[in-house]
Amino acid sequence: MTTRGMENHLKQIYRLSEAQGYTRVTDVAEALSVNPSAASKMARRLAEAGYIEYEKYGWIFLTPEGERIGGQLRERKQTLERFLSRIGVPEQRVETESANLEHHFSWETLGLIREFVEKTEEHCKE
Repeated sequence: MTTRGMENHLKQIYRLSEAQGYTRVTDVAEALSVNPSAASKMARRLAEAGYIEYEKYGWIFLTPEGERIGGQLRERKQTLERFLSRIGVPEQRVETESANLEHHFSWETLGLIREFVEKTEEHCKE
């Protein structure tokens, strides 16, 4: 992925596509609180990059690469949410804080955070 905006759109497309296997530009625009024209422009960019199949005014389908990256992006956000919860960030701030942080860590650092969260969760179960 090249930009934060591309990541946010692809993550949202992934989330919206989970139930039906596809979504629409209007659904993405609504979920991200952006204009449909902005969501359409980003859909074209994501299609050019090979992450989605998109027809103007039509459906959006994830490509296998889009599915893989979208899953990684969702997992990144979930890992940070779990981490923030573990360190005591109030529940009402976890989602906002994770959204602010998710683009600032390397994948390697996120892997270490995931390991930390998993170890501390296991320790608390004992």
